[in-house]
Amino acid sequence: METSVAQLELREICKSFPNVVANDHVNLTVNPGEIHALLGENGAGKSTLVKMIYGIVAPDSGQMFWAGDSVSISNPKAARKLGIGMVFQHFSLFEAMTVLENIALGLDRKTSLRDLKTEVLAVLNDYGLQLDPDRVVSTLSVGERQRVEIVRALLLDPKLLIMDEPTSVLTPQEVGQLFETLRKLAAKGCSILYISHKLQEIVALCDTATILRGGRVVATCNPRNETSRSMAELMIGANLREVVKGDRRNLGDIKFEVSNLTLQKVGDFGTALEGINFSVRSGEILGIAGVAGNGQNELMEALGGEVLAGAPNVICLDHKGLGRLGPIQRRALGLGAVPEERHGHAAVSEFSLKDNAILTARTRMNMVRMSLIENAKANAYCDQIIKTFAVKSQGPQSLAGSLSGGNLQKFIMGREILQDPEVLIVSQPTWGVDAGAASAIHQAIVDLAAKGSAMVIISQDLDELLTLCDSLAVINLGRLSPTFKVGDVSIDEIGLLMGGVHGEQGSKGARAEAVNAH
Repeated sequence: METSVAQLELREICKSFPNVVANDHVNLTVNPGEIHALLGENGAGKSTLVKMIYGIVAPDSGQMFWAGDSVSISNPKAARKLGIGMVFQHFSLFEAMTVLENIALGLDRKTSLRDLKTEVLAVLNDYGLQLDPDRVVSTLSVGERQRVEIVRALLLDPKLLIMDEPTSVLTPQEVGQLFETLRKLAAKGCSILYISHKLQEIVALCDTATILRGGRVVATCNPRNETSRSMAELMIGANLREVVKGDRRNLGDIKFEVSNLTLQKVGDFGTALEGINFSVRSGEILGIAGVAGNGQNELMEALGGEVLAGAPNVICLDHKGLGRLGPIQRRALGLGAVPEERHGHAAVSEFSLKDNAILTARTRMNMVRMSLIENAKANAYCDQIIKTFAVKSQGPQSLAGSLSGGNLQKFIMGREILQDPEVLIVSQPTWGVDAGAASAIHQAIVDLAAKGSAMVIISQDLDELLTLCDSLAVINLGRLSPTFKVGDVSIDEIGLLMGGVHGEQGSKGARAEAVNAH
């Protein structure tokens, strides 16, 4: 792409925090109309770098140029004034306010809510995304909250759009629509700085990729001349481990069973669960696919015990009814759970890693003696998690909120997996996690299943589900399709089920009919 002046240029940018060099003499050039990927492991320095571009933190040294002019971006408002928009991985939304009110707060211009709603609906229509501008943010799923951030950034009509993991909540068809829109934006001259751990997206979408490792630029490449594997290996500086699943695994008897799980929706915008049925055998990994907001959170809460079922036998572990038991009682019987939201749900940001380990592992890992926590055991278990899952931290006393999103996810997954639960239910196991860490988490899931645990993986990442799972079902509007073996249907067919082919149409014939209809 020929241009005389770069839209954004960073020269020798450095940024350090106590005990951490986040960015070490980083150079980066993004041209007008270029879709430029920024890649790296969790903790490689990507988030710090884009926060400096957006004015959230200031560099210690180095220069930043915007359209050829030296600039100092003092705050996000100054960034937006230049024409820089950003979609964060972790959202900055007021939960008690509506979607429309949150979007209005992010704008630096005055407009009526009526006119703004018209603009928002137009953007949603362009992206093919479903989102009600009048909904209160506290009722939204994580995926729906991400859409709020995307819309808010696009309304700024940016010259540079920074996008952090924007496709984690989309079906394959919607990803295609998003890519088409991004290409149109780029064709009009808008530069896009694109962060994603889905390397196949980078190959398909991006013109250039800059790869960080340990805060330094280690490579700049044309993704179309690379593979997902070669870029992953540049990121981690080593050969990427392939997940070894084993071709001759013997599945045991049914270990976990859900029978006609039906729950009414909570509030005006919740999703009711209607007649959910599935079973998982010992050693089996069942995947549940679906677009965010179709009942995944409600299903996770019901399976984990945060919301009780109508009768004990609606949910059974080894034929013992769990439906009326709470989370602590279910954990005592061997059920582990990892919810979608890391901060505040799966972990308490203000607690240390040791205290977060105690929260869910105290009984199964024998940390309690005479009603008192044995700190030595808690510290040892926390150390084991950090070491086994390569969690970058300052040790068991580190606050959970001080970790990068990917490192906190590794800690949470390790905390549950190392307890060897009889059943493990996980929502979005590798959301926001780099390729190397995702491979390690995937292998740990497979290894746990090989020991005889039953696994339920709820994910919007179809590649992840197809890699890990033995069987698959799709949730849509609170209804679950029949379970089918992985390999019996294509990604496009699964995407159509995610987009609206309901449970009773889950037979192969009906799926084919839906595909033909589209």
